[in-house]
Amino acid sequence: MNNRKILNASRLAIRLAEEKRRVKTVVFTNGVYDLVHAGHITLLEKSKRLGDLLVVGINTDASAKRLKGPKRPLANQKDRALVLAALEAVDFVTFFGEDTPYELLQKLKPDVLVKGGDYAADRIVGRDIIKKVVRIPLVKGRSTSNLIAKILKAYGK
Repeated sequence: MNNRKILNASRLAIRLAEEKRRVKTVVFTNGVYDLVHAGHITLLEKSKRLGDLLVVGINTDASAKRLKGPKRPLANQKDRALVLAALEAVDFVTFFGEDTPYELLQKLKPDVLVKGGDYAADRIVGRDIIKKVVRIPLVKGRSTSNLIAKILKAYGK
């Protein structure tokens, strides 16, 4: 496990406070990141360009199941964290077990919050506590749901 990048929220909050004292801009995005695809990579790379450090909050398995249904996530949280931590654009990965990252945002205090363009600006959780919120357009046809449908069509019964 890439312990250098994967930290619990408390340890990460301490680390980010140190980095901010060095005048580093912290960017945060979140999601389930089940079956990482080109759309995810594009969002993460564009997010990284908005600051010095990119933090990705991922839903725990229990949280993902509540949001996505009983058959998800396909990959467990440890595996999803390892995949994200292996990406050059990602500086830190942490977990949150709630349905939204609101409590995590309060703890980490990032400078920039990034969400996909499918989120209406007034529906982005954390917009009331983060100074700068950026929506990045989705990559057309690239989603975990589309990928699952394609796999089922090709290999399903």
